[in-house]
Amino acid sequence: MTQPTPIWRDHTRPGPDYRQIALDLAEAGVPVLPLREGKLPFGNCRTCTSNTCGGRPHMKAAGACSCPAPCHGWAAATADPVILTSPAWAASWCQAAAVAYHPGGANLTVVDLDNPDAVTWARHTLPATTMVATTRGEHWIYQGAMPSANGVRPGVDIKSRMAYVRWYGPGTGTMTGLPDDVRALATKSESVSRPAPYTITVPTATSGECRHRTPAYLERGISMAEQSIADARSAIHNSVYRVFLAVLSTHGRCGCLTEAHIERLFTAAHARGESARHCTVAWANARTALGV
Repeated sequence: MTQPTPIWRDHTRPGPDYRQIALDLAEAGVPVLPLREGKLPFGNCRTCTSNTCGGRPHMKAAGACSCPAPCHGWAAATADPVILTSPAWAASWCQAAAVAYHPGGANLTVVDLDNPDAVTWARHTLPATTMVATTRGEHWIYQGAMPSANGVRPGVDIKSRMAYVRWYGPGTGTMTGLPDDVRALATKSESVSRPAPYTITVPTATSGECRHRTPAYLERGISMAEQSIADARSAIHNSVYRVFLAVLSTHGRCGCLTEAHIERLFTAAHARGESARHCTVAWANARTALGV
């Protein structure tokens, strides 16, 4: 008698069938991706290393990458079952330690409450909605998308656009619309997430224009810095500081860095869980160390 085809799973790794969980979420229209150990996305393939491919078209700096592998972190999230079950994703599912989803891609916003104090604050401040228990606190999920922002207050991050969130389950409670109180938190965070404007004395050029202003040269440098932050495995505070130090040592004295470049570095750090305050402090410390 012919046996039915079994559901795909890695039998060498006990535990949940993460690919099936992802397919169930995708059927509901939620873009998903696999996470490796440490709740981190899988690293870019060789073609996409340091974003030399240009990045996914829907990332902040629109690119042209159509890589079939789950490269570029949150931007690789998809609800397409053909992609999720493709050979290019198979190795990642075999090694997956969790499933994540892209809230903004599903028109959702997650208020990530990282400790009991943050949960208590939310219960006294924010409208009730769908709540999901996490390993350290809770995720409060609202209908509607907005810019993501980490460290909007102690123990509170906002995950929506350009971010991913680990899937812990469907949670409890009725989902409500995104409240103005949550939008206001991100607006307040933006006022402290960028370094204060500064003036750099540009050295007198001896022959021609500073090579750092060459678009390809500067873009490659910033992209490599973003990738270095994304690939950091531990000690994220130190990693962010070292990257900021490297960028400033190369581009900090010639006046080539713009607010857009700095914002990209901060966004990459935010995506790895670095708070706005730590980003600002790390940037200021790097400038002080180099005297720029």
